[in-house]
Amino acid sequence: MSFNPTFNARGAFAIFKNELMRMFRTAFGSIASPVITTSLYLVVFGAAIGSRMELPGDVSYGSFIVPGLLMLTLLSESTSNASFGIYMPKFTGAIYELLSAPVGVAETLIGFVGAAAVKSMILAAIIMGTAALIIDYEVVHPFLAFGYILLVSATFSLLGFIIGLWADGFEKLQVVPLLILMPLTFLGGTFYSIEMLPEPWRSVTLVNPVVYLVNGLRWTFLGQSDFPIWVSFGATLLFLLVCVAIIGWIFKTGWRLRE
Repeated sequence: MSFNPTFNARGAFAIFKNELMRMFRTAFGSIASPVITTSLYLVVFGAAIGSRMELPGDVSYGSFIVPGLLMLTLLSESTSNASFGIYMPKFTGAIYELLSAPVGVAETLIGFVGAAAVKSMILAAIIMGTAALIIDYEVVHPFLAFGYILLVSATFSLLGFIIGLWADGFEKLQVVPLLILMPLTFLGGTFYSIEMLPEPWRSVTLVNPVVYLVNGLRWTFLGQSDFPIWVSFGATLLFLLVCVAIIGWIFKTGWRLRE
């Protein structure tokens, strides 16, 4: 597989369609489970505890945590879907058929990463619709929210693709989503504003990169956040470019592809 100047649209669509159909074949684990989990968070924290929370500005606690919970789901599901999607061909040996097929890096990324990102977008839409049944919230900048959700989904699907190539066992597929991304998201302002934290914890939180992602999405929903929106967009775009560079190096060197 190489950087083929001739784009194979049919090959990219075949990979994309196969990966997207896998979501519907495993609908409970891919869709129902994260939606139910997020709904429980909204009910427990938004409805039960939210009335006792005071936030800066005229914002209800329920609407405040919706972007954070949505980001929590986006990061974990985008990464998990993409990593599992590319790992299974490695595990079954089908990766060699892919490597010998007339598809290049672009087609492969559009197929695997594109499908994972679309899955995350579908899941985000379902979660937002479910949240509207539980909590009264609105999206102040809907077009920017859509663009930012798409950017985050694509970025962390690329990260998941890298993890899937790196992993040499099923247990490694969950190391980053469960042991790194989830704790960072919980500590990144999902349920609170960092302005509520005393020092030195407020300064420590600034080291967490996920706090900028959460606040970026929160700004598109509420029109306010702890950071300027360009910081969040810039950080996400930079991470996307880093992931693309790493994937380019992997396909150029063949690392983990032919082992």
